[in-house]
Amino acid sequence: MIIYESTKTEFISDVTNELLVERLYSSYQEKIGRTSKQEILSWENSLQRMSNVMQDQDIPSDAAVAIEFKIPNTSKRVDFIVAGNDGTQDHVVIVELKQWTEVEKVSGKDALVRTALGRGLREVTHPSYQAWSYAALIEDFNENVQDKHIRLNPCAYLHNYRKTEEDPLTDAIYAEHLEKAPVFTKGEIQRLRDFIKKYIRKGDQNQLIFQIENGRIRPSKSLQDYLSNMLQGNEEFIMIDEQKVFYEDALYLALDCVQNHKKQVMVIEGGPGTGKSVMAINLLVNLINQGLMTLYVSKNSAPRDVYATKLKGTFRKTHIDNLFKGSGSFTEAELNEIDVIIIDEAHRLNEKSGMFKNKGENQVKELIKAAKFSLFFIDENQKVTLSDIGSVDVIKQYAKEFQAEVISGQLTSQFRCDGSDAYIAWLDDVLEIRETANTHDYGMEYDVRVFDNPNELLKEIEQLNNSNNKSRIMAGYCWEWPKEGRTDANHFDISIPEQDFSISWNIHNTWAIENNSVREAGCIHTAQGLEFDYVGVIIGDDLRYENGQVITDHTKRAKTDQSLKGIKKMMKENPKEAMRQADPIIRNTYRTLMTRGQKGCFIFCTDPELQQYIKMRLQKAMKYGEVQPWLTQVAEEREGY
Repeated sequence: MIIYESTKTEFISDVTNELLVERLYSSYQEKIGRTSKQEILSWENSLQRMSNVMQDQDIPSDAAVAIEFKIPNTSKRVDFIVAGNDGTQDHVVIVELKQWTEVEKVSGKDALVRTALGRGLREVTHPSYQAWSYAALIEDFNENVQDKHIRLNPCAYLHNYRKTEEDPLTDAIYAEHLEKAPVFTKGEIQRLRDFIKKYIRKGDQNQLIFQIENGRIRPSKSLQDYLSNMLQGNEEFIMIDEQKVFYEDALYLALDCVQNHKKQVMVIEGGPGTGKSVMAINLLVNLINQGLMTLYVSKNSAPRDVYATKLKGTFRKTHIDNLFKGSGSFTEAELNEIDVIIIDEAHRLNEKSGMFKNKGENQVKELIKAAKFSLFFIDENQKVTLSDIGSVDVIKQYAKEFQAEVISGQLTSQFRCDGSDAYIAWLDDVLEIRETANTHDYGMEYDVRVFDNPNELLKEIEQLNNSNNKSRIMAGYCWEWPKEGRTDANHFDISIPEQDFSISWNIHNTWAIENNSVREAGCIHTAQGLEFDYVGVIIGDDLRYENGQVITDHTKRAKTDQSLKGIKKMMKENPKEAMRQADPIIRNTYRTLMTRGQKGCFIFCTDPELQQYIKMRLQKAMKYGEVQPWLTQVAEEREGY
């Protein structure tokens, strides 16, 4: 979608005659239905400067100009476009406009600068990187750009910014980005004109703006080839047994659905460690390799960030990032806009979207609407917030509304927790989530340990992590996450004074694969959907053992945790219902954390009674002689056995 389109001559005339703002406002109202004239007026200065730039007799009068091109299936907008021909080749110049007056360089982080936005300084992407990434996004997913060989040439124009000697904006750390997309500042209007004239020597004879705006969304061949190469031989994404069977079914159904203009919804249920995410990534890569526009969607950003990083290799992560979307990205999606959408952790979907939960109608509905073929991976026992509404029934309800055929399947084989279905059953029984046949802990071949000291637990995790960086600490959300110190690993959010133990919450979403993050604790929001070799789980005071029962206490949750947002009001209005909803969320949170490890789970409880109870359950396992021999030795060294 483009808000304004004209020739160079018409654009300059609209600016000169003070008609541009009114036309932009009218177009916005017509195409988007909401904006303020104040917002449009804020662009006036930038567009006046671009009018000055375009007033060069060597820039063809019939060169095409476009303002505010919304890149399909994103919230990204290209500020200013000039289109034409250099005599032999069609070109489009992309100009990212900024009204900044000051910039600070940010060392140690790729392509970030610090500038004044809103009421303070914020870290944002460098304008050159931003312009380049928009061009890369269009090149990767626009069929007309690919097939008609339209060249995109990005740059940035900071018309209020005056460069100084050794300027931070053009510091050597940004050289790679400046080479791909040069930046022009106040006093460099002729340099920007020369950049445009290098590519635009003749007018737009081939309706390039129209071609870009109406290009079908299709992954480029280079992206297909790259992803395919990255997946080959990557042991983390190898499928076995029923994973492979379900994958082949889903691949065939998706291809058939799109090719034969059907609308289908597939729902695959599976517990922790059944391989849902492995299948999701394989399907993403291989459906893209078949030329289908496919997206991976999750509510939490942590799985998206981790899987995107794992797939990027030497490729620019920006290319990969565009394939991974949040579940709230489809509030304005058109019917069947995307070929395939793969929704991982579908139980975490919300009703409303946006920071203030005021956008859209229902994420399940919006996802089904947007995709010709939508695939939901779901485990209803992993709902961990009051906002989680994803369920098989809700999916079927909206599939029926869009007259989509529903195909269902269930993954049952356990590939995490050393393949021990018995451990999952034992855990459900211990946490009193459900009564299972495994009350005496038969056949549990999994490394479970209870540590009396969290420092010893951390030490063990650190030692195990040395071999392959796949062991991490996690904790229940019983400790605050204040804004101050969120980027400082030496700011210890989690403190257990009686044990002389303290640790920081995780700093980055990619904490699970960072090389120096083993001394940071993940929470449910950054760990769900990921897996490790070993996990150490600190159970806080929201889960205790009292009067012979495991009980939950939502009042011990941190105020900064949004999982139980609204519970206080609910407690006043309907205490019984509030307890009914909060209880499974707390239990499911620990169940989810304690099933992240493929090889083992180590436990420390802040409640001494719960600590003793879990020890007793492990003693039962030893009594029946069904746990690994090393556990007996560990247990004998602990007090209370």
